[in-house]
Amino acid sequence: MKKGKTSRIAGFPEAKITYGTVDSKNLKSVYLNLQSWVDPKDDYENWDRIVSYFSKTIKNSVYEVLDKEIFKENYIVDLDLRSSGIVTGKKSFMNLEITFFTNKEFDFKDNILKESLRKVTKNIYVENFRKNKYFDFTISKKVKEA
Repeated sequence: MKKGKTSRIAGFPEAKITYGTVDSKNLKSVYLNLQSWVDPKDDYENWDRIVSYFSKTIKNSVYEVLDKEIFKENYIVDLDLRSSGIVTGKKSFMNLEITFFTNKEFDFKDNILKESLRKVTKNIYVENFRKNKYFDFTISKKVKEA
């Protein structure tokens, strides 16, 4: 008996974005998953520090637009970007998963839930992807030639 569900959020060309839950019958938490390939814009000495700073700015972006009527203020941001393998001219895979805890029972297909997650995604996308001075983001590793 499968209880988990996922759904896609479209409209963001540089990332694959999904949200889901492990238990749609008893919805207490929802995860938002953003996957992209990052291409460093320049060479830097300390990638650990840059990735850590990137994670911190994402946490701040989420907090700015988090709907506190739907979600609790505590959430988990898990940025998986291997700083050891970051090299200029080579794309690295990035997986960002944010876990939110709901304040009340929701149906997984509820538009209020989806729109709230879309708002969080848009803020992360604009503030952390588009305005990023360290990385360029692409949906795939391969470069499509015209």
